Amino acid sequence: MNILRPTRENLDDVAVALLAGQHAILPTETVYGLAANAANEEAVRQIFALKGRPADNPLIVHVSSLKQAEGFVAELPESAHLLAEAFMPGPLTLVLPKRPEVSSIITGGLNTVAIRMPDHPACLGIMELGNLALAMPSANIFMGLSPTKVEMINTLLAEKVYAIVDGGACRFGIESTVIDLTGEPTILRPGSISREEIEAVLSREVRARGAGVRNSPGMYRRHYAPRTPCRIVASLGSDQPGLVLDRPSNSHQIQLPRDPAEYARQLYAAMAELDTHGLPEFGIVAPPEDGRWTAVWDRLSKATA
Repeated sequence: MNILRPTRENLDDVAVALLAGQHAILPTETVYGLAANAANEEAVRQIFALKGRPADNPLIVHVSSLKQAEGFVAELPESAHLLAEAFMPGPLTLVLPKRPEVSSIITGGLNTVAIRMPDHPACLGIMELGNLALAMPSANIFMGLSPTKVEMINTLLAEKVYAIVDGGACRFGIESTVIDLTGEPTILRPGSISREEIEAVLSREVRARGAGVRNSPGMYRRHYAPRTPCRIVASLGSDQPGLVLDRPSNSHQIQLPRDPAEYARQLYAAMAELDTHGLPEFGIVAPPEDGRWTAVWDRLSKATA
């Protein structure tokens, strides 16, 4: 496992490797990602094999600027400019009509492409040093937990990439909010940027996604799940393992914060820790159900499906 500190020399080295068609695991503000040069079709194709990811599940193209994004999208509507000004770089992904030359491998065969600008100096630095856009899903085995720190990265996956850049613990801890701007603005995957925040910027109502085509990552019923079976419960007994909101009553209970942003930031790491205990199953005490917890509930529903 080649783990590198995010020095200028190391970032330049990783950029060169990506330009040569290799893969790397990079930190972002959301989760760690498995990166390939978005302009290298074969390197992008290999992402699916490395993760065991279905070919119809589109990838997000990570860019370092809106100018770079213009090489992938057919148009940037006013709504995209407004959201980019408010939230980019940051945990927001825009789904837009793609340019004809964008590989269908990236888009899962769709006529749209997902674009985001990550807010992490190491990831941005690599893209800028190599003048690279990156196709980069979460650095997990398909349907597994997304890593939010280097220790969580699957060993088998780590051994198949050129390097891992250790950028510390991810600031948000869950994947980006994804919004489709090809018609009426529609949130396809909730994340750290809320529907209400987006509505405030666009000055209009934004829909939540309905059933239909998987035009975004993270739309499978089960996803972002620990290896250990888990379920949402009203409470846990003093001898039962799991995630709690109050003081733990045994060594197999982990207390998570009552603030939704902090809960999200710690969620995957807590589930990964419970995975190390060899438990037959664990419970997750249900958090509040108000709108501030929408993204958390989305991830809990997928983890327990």
